[in-house]
Amino acid sequence: MNRISSQMNNNDTQYYLRKQEIRQNQMNAQIGSQSRIGSLRDDPIAAGHLVRYQSYLTRVNQFEKNAQTAADNFQVRDGYINQNLQIMQRVRELAVTGANGTYNQDDLKNMAVEVNELLKEMIQNANAVGPDGNSLFAGTRSSSTAFDIIMGNVPGADGALIEEVRYNGNIGLNKIEVDENNYMTLDASGNKTFWAEKQSLIAQRDMTSWQSASDAVISVDGVDIKINAGDNVYALAAKINDSGAAIKASVDPISNGLSLVTTDAHQIWLEDRDGSVLGDLGIIKDKSQLPPYNIADNVKVSGGSLFDSVIALRDAMLRGDNEAIGGRILGTLDEGMNNLTTRLAKSGSDYERAVNNVELAKTNNLNVTRLVSREGDVDMTKAITDLKMLEYVNQATLSNAGKMYSSTLLDYIR
Repeated sequence: MNRISSQMNNNDTQYYLRKQEIRQNQMNAQIGSQSRIGSLRDDPIAAGHLVRYQSYLTRVNQFEKNAQTAADNFQVRDGYINQNLQIMQRVRELAVTGANGTYNQDDLKNMAVEVNELLKEMIQNANAVGPDGNSLFAGTRSSSTAFDIIMGNVPGADGALIEEVRYNGNIGLNKIEVDENNYMTLDASGNKTFWAEKQSLIAQRDMTSWQSASDAVISVDGVDIKINAGDNVYALAAKINDSGAAIKASVDPISNGLSLVTTDAHQIWLEDRDGSVLGDLGIIKDKSQLPPYNIADNVKVSGGSLFDSVIALRDAMLRGDNEAIGGRILGTLDEGMNNLTTRLAKSGSDYERAVNNVELAKTNNLNVTRLVSREGDVDMTKAITDLKMLEYVNQATLSNAGKMYSSTLLDYIR
């Protein structure tokens, strides 16, 4: 129940005028910000949805950037891999020409000069850096040069030539999130891309009576494998085979030592993470030596890189050895080209997947932006109409108030 007094009309008028001004200010703020939610109290449910939508939209924008970066990286890498494949085509032509026996030793030496220059260009491509200045084929060690060159004297050559090419990167994988909990793996390991043959390691130490003295952890091609105390060499081989690494392990029937053979063309990467199992088996040196060149000196190693095959071809040409050129060397060149083609196809498929994720992120961006607009954006037509209506009501209220209190100072002057 309201108490009737002389101040009631004035108080009510002032109250509703202030209320109208507040609504006008809110409407002006919504039009100015183009958002109908200025604070949580405006629409708590819509505000909760809006926060989640905006958070997801930020992530979608980052996914698009990640996928585009990956696509650019794959595209650049494809160019260098394809260039080396074209070079290998020319190297193979020279190998076939030099193996037919119709050219004398001087002619083969002249061919070796071209092969050596092609080798230099291949190494240059393998050591390429991307637009961001990072090495393309050094794994996650992107700030270093992927391959180091060792010069030496080669029989038949007039000066020092490239004698060995050693991998200076690692086998680390980069994972890029391209969708919610969906990652793309970037494998930029040069000792996989530019490898020619399946590598084989055969330890010469008899380990038929060996048992692990304690629990240990070894790493095979980046895969950690737990070794339990009491495991023998056969259990170790079985665990390597079950690990998912691209390596087939067994016990060599001649040396009774551990034998490791890759299932595709790449360089084996071995480490003792905890303990010294691989060192005890005589397959790697002590932990002070880092992979991949920590293989023990007495281990029989076979299977080399693409560069090793080209170097072998050049050296055979310098010696005038037609038989070697047309035999194993030509075979390793073919294997290297096959692996290079496989890696190029893999890189191309990764590029297509990255491009698809870019398009998916763009589509999600549009969809989520529409949701954000639905929950948070103000309807400008309705807002302007409501604002004009509030202004009209305010003017009408002021007009009525003026008529209610028409007395002026002049009324009291007699």
